[in-house]
Amino acid sequence: MPQACIFGRHDERTLAQMDRCMQVGSVAGGVLCADGHLGYAHPIGGVIAYEDHVSISGVGFDIGCGNLAARLDVKKSEIEDRVGTIVRDIAGNVSFGLGRTNAEKVEHPLFDDEEAWTAAAVQDLKAQARNQLGTVGSGNHYVDLFEDEEGFVWIGVHFGSRGLGHKSATKYLKQAGGRDGMDVEPALVRTDSELGERYLAAMELAGSYAYAGREWVVDKVRSILGANSTDAVHNHHNYAWREEHFGRKLWVVRKGATPAFPGQRGFVGGSMGDDAVILEGIDGEKSRAALYSTIHGAGRMMSRTEARGRFQRDPATGKKIRMPGRVRHDEMLAWLRQKGVLLIGGGLDEAPQAYRRLPDVLAEHEGTVRVLHTLRPFAVIMAGEKEFDPYKD
Repeated sequence: MPQACIFGRHDERTLAQMDRCMQVGSVAGGVLCADGHLGYAHPIGGVIAYEDHVSISGVGFDIGCGNLAARLDVKKSEIEDRVGTIVRDIAGNVSFGLGRTNAEKVEHPLFDDEEAWTAAAVQDLKAQARNQLGTVGSGNHYVDLFEDEEGFVWIGVHFGSRGLGHKSATKYLKQAGGRDGMDVEPALVRTDSELGERYLAAMELAGSYAYAGREWVVDKVRSILGANSTDAVHNHHNYAWREEHFGRKLWVVRKGATPAFPGQRGFVGGSMGDDAVILEGIDGEKSRAALYSTIHGAGRMMSRTEARGRFQRDPATGKKIRMPGRVRHDEMLAWLRQKGVLLIGGGLDEAPQAYRRLPDVLAEHEGTVRVLHTLRPFAVIMAGEKEFDPYKD
């Protein structure tokens, strides 16, 4: 049985989850990236290569979730006096959190591809998908503005396929007999089966939709800044790809992991208060063992409930009482002030203190990627803390 290639240190439950995934289906190899942590049936940061299976659990509920970064032809110094106005305009023109439909009707050729919607068997989701195209959602999804080493502004976005992906994954997870939860076997389908072919069609459709949504948001933000894009880096990190490894064709499922083939670039964000990077894959034995995969972010150190505080029952009265969170609001704001970051939205569950530090995580993958640009955030727009979104990853 193949052994997973492990980067960094992980808790026992995450390692057990990865080990469980390595024992189900036609596994040919696996990787756990240094930003890994517990996920639904398959760890975030976990990569599995299969001979003839794809893991619905591995791709996850937010099919095609990913990052897009675009470099603009304007420098931060040129917009310094209107950053506050720009951020408010972004928040007013891009839908976050509870605003789960786009106020601006977005047309896209994807909605005219009847063959793709029929193959995926999700025609009933088209109206909702049309309304949600270009919405960001909540959780750890964001629109950020960065400054690079030369002073140029970059737009960075992180989100996925919204309700289309979530409902497609839920549908096919049920049809595959999968169980919901963390400590369960992953739900797999054979790629040569009717169910597998329909699922792959649904995954590809949701992936195209996610790409279109991120591109629309970046173009909207670019227009607000009155700038032109001079470069772009775009990747999924919740998806399955047909790739060649170990001298044969395999299905590679990455959940919260970025493809990093030699020369392939990726945009990897830290927390809301830390630098992000543009990196590229490099060749070598270590890279091959990693299935040419790398991190997708800094990775959580504490769960959302740990960061915010959680409820438990008072043994004396039986009443629910709120336990203190491990992150305080004033500490989060102080961190952001020190970094010079203007924040709209965001909650304690997304505070920098809830995440690992990106340079530490990148160091664990030394020899597999190189950093091309370091991007310093100066504005972060996210959904508000109390806004609910059922389609976040």
